Amino acid sequence: MTTADDLAALAALLADRTRAAMCLALLDGRAWTAGELAAHAGVARSTATGHLHRLTSGGLLTEERQGRHRYVRLADATVAQLIEDLASGITAPSTAAGEGAASSSSGRPTAGRGLRAVAASEALRRGRTCYDHLAGRLGVLVTDAMTSRGLLDQDGGFLLTVAGRAWFAETLGADLPGSGRRPAAGRRPTARSCLDWTERRPHLAGAAGAQLCTTFFANGWLVRIGSGRAVRPTPAGVTALRDLLGVDTTAGAPGQ
Repeated sequence: MTTADDLAALAALLADRTRAAMCLALLDGRAWTAGELAAHAGVARSTATGHLHRLTSGGLLTEERQGRHRYVRLADATVAQLIEDLASGITAPSTAAGEGAASSSSGRPTAGRGLRAVAASEALRRGRTCYDHLAGRLGVLVTDAMTSRGLLDQDGGFLLTVAGRAWFAETLGADLPGSGRRPAAGRRPTARSCLDWTERRPHLAGAAGAQLCTTFFANGWLVRIGSGRAVRPTPAGVTALRDLLGVDTTAGAPGQ
């Protein structure tokens, strides 16, 4: 049973800007080195190493070693869901944002950022990975398109329909495990609603969302923008999204 001390310890792990920045970066689902995370968070490598040790000891990160290199990633999809859910709950501007801070359209303070930072933020809003599935406008568009085509039932508990399972098997060549309603112990649900923190609407997560994202990358339909979480469809991806799901990424709405 989780105790108050356990909850306080978890909160303390994320109650630091550097550790929070590292966890948000790791939502791209990839493994990062300590040096990469140090540069991302704007701290010395020795400082980053101390923070990573706390996050690993606390169970939020897991460590992998390849030869002399040490990599870290989020421990699992449950940790990713926790961080994304916390991010989606941030709606009010912080009074500690400082003089000159402005509120973004999502309610977050945006203090004096340059054009490059604004462009990067907009790229994340357009499309990004949320651990191992698609998020942002692109993720919501795909989710809505699957719903309108009867592949996903959002009203009945966010479940793949029979037609949806057939679509994954026949179109993507993916045989998804389980019924999607009550997954076996230790197994992630086939489909799960994940509240998108920029769109404030759900996108598809779970095994189905992960498979969709994996297939898009494997087929060259999706590429990353730079080294972060932002993604965009390739020309082949734009065609595939339109042909398979009726998603017109140029119009911003499915089937238009």
